[in-house]
Amino acid sequence: MFRISVILGCFLLLGCKEEDTAPEEIIRGLKVYTVAATENANIRRFPAVLEPSELTSLSFEVGGALEAIDLSVGQRITKGEVIARLDETSLALQVETARAAVAQSEAAARNAAETSARQAELFERGSTTRVAADDAKAAAEQAAAVLVQSQKSLEVAQENLSKSVLTAHMDGIINTVEVTSFANLSAGTPVATLYPADSFEVLFSVNFDTVSQLVVGKRAEIRLADRPDIAVAAVISEIGSRADAVSSFPIVLELTEGNPLLKAGMAVEASFELPLPEAEGFVVPLSAVLKDGRGNSNMSGTEEVSRAAVYLFDSDSGTVVRREISVAGIRENSILVIDGLEAGDLVASAGVSFLKDGQKVNLLTEEEN
Repeated sequence: MFRISVILGCFLLLGCKEEDTAPEEIIRGLKVYTVAATENANIRRFPAVLEPSELTSLSFEVGGALEAIDLSVGQRITKGEVIARLDETSLALQVETARAAVAQSEAAARNAAETSARQAELFERGSTTRVAADDAKAAAEQAAAVLVQSQKSLEVAQENLSKSVLTAHMDGIINTVEVTSFANLSAGTPVATLYPADSFEVLFSVNFDTVSQLVVGKRAEIRLADRPDIAVAAVISEIGSRADAVSSFPIVLELTEGNPLLKAGMAVEASFELPLPEAEGFVVPLSAVLKDGRGNSNMSGTEEVSRAAVYLFDSDSGTVVRREISVAGIRENSILVIDGLEAGDLVASAGVSFLKDGQKVNLLTEEEN
């Protein structure tokens, strides 16, 4: 019994000792970024789709029965290559019919001319009347006109026969195939659509504040959504003066260089530089921005200026202090701050979610950073 009492007493003494000992305050090391670099422009980015700069619908100028067609979407076509053919049987028959009509008209015109000459000679001799001579002359003129008409019909039939072959007017890629083999087509029925393989444009819309800062010819950049490492140069070729939706103005970019991987319909990101709302801004790592839900920290780029917050290191107290900032946009992995910071400020650049306003910290050296 005495032994149990001694053991319990020891445990009580140890418990009292632990309660009397206060836990040591853990002071975190702080990695900072020194505010120095400035920018006078912001990069705005817009999702878009790569479109062919020209999309041509190919069709026959004459109607007829289509022969077997061997086209596929995405197929590369060279200038002058045959796209499709019409059955020439009926068109060739029209040529032969027209040629026979010409031969008949030539014979009729020749006979009428000879008759007119004889009647004119007889009238000179007084062997026939003026009316007979004039009628013969009119008949000859009419036969000559019929001959001209027949010759024109032959030319049209021959031209229609030559139009039975549809060829590509440029190097390009088949975008769509609109017909099937052996279909009966009327003149103008679309057969396929073709676009150039090396000429693309990008269409998207921007708000009024953005469109008011753009001009035709301004340089831009296009990056593939699936391959962000691939970028090609572009320029603004068109700016819509009328909104296609509420406060949404269409912009067209023309690519000024190509890439073998570019294909129509690809998702891309269009970007260009715009001047900052203020004279210049400070570049701060994106990792420095607080995500505590306080303030407007919208970093999507949909607004010209948004509010956010960072922690600054106060060297006098050795603590971090929350600072509200104005952000004009994002560039690569940095934000552009136009208000709230000054050159030389030390901004917490890592582990900001574990900090709180007024917390004591140990400033890490450059080697430790």
